[in-house]
Amino acid sequence: MTISTQILSLVKEPERLENRLAEIPPEPGVYFMRDKSDRIIYIGKSRKLRSRVRSYFRDGYNKSERIATMVKLVTEIEFIVTDTESEALALEANLIKQHQPYFNVLLKDDKKYPYLCITWSEDYPRIFITRKRQLGKEKDKFYGPYTDAGLLREILRLCKRIFPQRQRPQPLFKDRPCLNYDLGRCPGVCQKMISPEEYRKIVQKIAMVFQGRTKELIDILSQQMNAAAEDLNFESAARIRDQISGLKSLTADQKVSLPDDTVSRDAIALAADAQHACIQLFQIRAGQLVGRLAFVADAHAEPGAILQRALEEHYQTADSVEIPTEILVQHELPDVEILADVLTERKGRKVTILAPLRQTKAELIEMVERNAQYELQRMQKLGDRNHQAMQDLAAILDLPDVPHRIEGYDISHIQGSNAVASQVVFIDGLPAKQHYRHYKIKNPTVTAGHSDDFASLAEVIQRRFRKYAEDPQLTRLGNPDWPDLIMIDGGKGQLSSVVAVLQEMNLLEDLRVVSLAKQREEIFLPGESQPLTTDAEQPGVQLLRRLRDEAHRFAVTFHRQQRSDKLKRSRLDEIPGLGHHRQKLLLGHFRSVDYIRQATTAQLAEVPGIGPRLAQEIYDYFHPS
Repeated sequence: MTISTQILSLVKEPERLENRLAEIPPEPGVYFMRDKSDRIIYIGKSRKLRSRVRSYFRDGYNKSERIATMVKLVTEIEFIVTDTESEALALEANLIKQHQPYFNVLLKDDKKYPYLCITWSEDYPRIFITRKRQLGKEKDKFYGPYTDAGLLREILRLCKRIFPQRQRPQPLFKDRPCLNYDLGRCPGVCQKMISPEEYRKIVQKIAMVFQGRTKELIDILSQQMNAAAEDLNFESAARIRDQISGLKSLTADQKVSLPDDTVSRDAIALAADAQHACIQLFQIRAGQLVGRLAFVADAHAEPGAILQRALEEHYQTADSVEIPTEILVQHELPDVEILADVLTERKGRKVTILAPLRQTKAELIEMVERNAQYELQRMQKLGDRNHQAMQDLAAILDLPDVPHRIEGYDISHIQGSNAVASQVVFIDGLPAKQHYRHYKIKNPTVTAGHSDDFASLAEVIQRRFRKYAEDPQLTRLGNPDWPDLIMIDGGKGQLSSVVAVLQEMNLLEDLRVVSLAKQREEIFLPGESQPLTTDAEQPGVQLLRRLRDEAHRFAVTFHRQQRSDKLKRSRLDEIPGLGHHRQKLLLGHFRSVDYIRQATTAQLAEVPGIGPRLAQEIYDYFHPS
């Protein structure tokens, strides 16, 4: 299928382009665009591959600036034929996730919007809020992203009161349930006092709340309550009555005025500037607003294409009952028929997608657009504040340009014990947690009772930039891994130790280093005995303070984790033949050293990797004759 890649783009070789287009069949499928480096730069789908791909190269075709740029780079076209349009849609989504083509990535992974996750892959599913959507296990379900994290937490808290469910991620006791079981808030999941099947039925009811099926759930519970009352099971009927009352309180004040409130519908709209598009999706079920979701996208595409991508990603993992029968959109979608057919097939009934122009439905779209506009304004204010802070910091430090990447370092220990360091990264004034690193201090002179922050910082900086010192040919300036500014938590002493090691590595000329002292929020520069004259409340100093506080938080958190692990293993280290791996297996099984001490040899031998002989040695250690 693939023809050997040529250096020239297809638009510069009309004959080869025409031959390639003629080879593409008029069937449903997915197409790939490759550049001269053989990288996939765009993936698309169509019910008629030939006509869709040909339209990109037609002179009269109304192309956006982004697509026009992409077309000039295409050197090869590939395709995969599918049986149906729905298969093409699913294949396109999977390939985009796998290859992340530059011209496809519209939706951003924005961590400020939380999701709710239900781990259906586990026997006893967990329910928790997360800001990272990881589709590692197909059975796990994510709902969101939600615009209001506080409201999401409140709904989850009420659900925990209404329905008995596991309240802790890990059991509190080894052989008995905790107080939540006695209070009726947990069915005893930790001791398996409820079967996985029965517990999953409870979680399914909670899932219905986040699927927007609260009214359907209330109807089901009402039937169960009446049946329990007829059987004279008044205690059960009263419990179900309380559940119904709690569910009604969730949506008591969320009415949306629409004439046909029996129809389930979603309404989606966006507001965009030159860089970003903020998208809002309102979920309306039985005349009630049950969910308000949000997405962020690059604004380098047509509004209809952005909305279509948001809808495709949102409905890709949705159950059939979650798909509404009507979807209202602000702009016409480029592939509206394909998406409607796919959703209709999955739901089992007609799904209509339309862009309303008049009356109540158009007013609903205007309301959604207004909310998207408010979110865009909030994002713009945040971006302006960060840009102002970076400009102010550049002026304070006399930097040639605004610092794009700033790294902060801090040390944490207790009198030298469990000494660790943190590296946090801010990009464009915002935390970039994917670039955070922590270090265990390896300096042999840093031991319990003897701390040396100067030597510890010098070690961390040496380890961070060692590869650049060993290979002077590595690109520095312009490298996304190379910081524009380094901030050290401390005063002149800490700064001097870092400057000394950078001089030894011949890197100081290409790096700008400062320190921020805690007591008076003073900024020190290398070689200067006095701090810079600044105001602690000016934007640039506040940016450094946020960086310093984040570095401190990250270092302290890692130090506490290391100290806790050491306390857990301190006694186990004394048992011959029990290495770090087997200690981890024991603690993972028994949860604490106290439970290990109480275990019998037979219980110890049940742990993988612990045979009868080692189990006897562990038992004898805790029970000397």
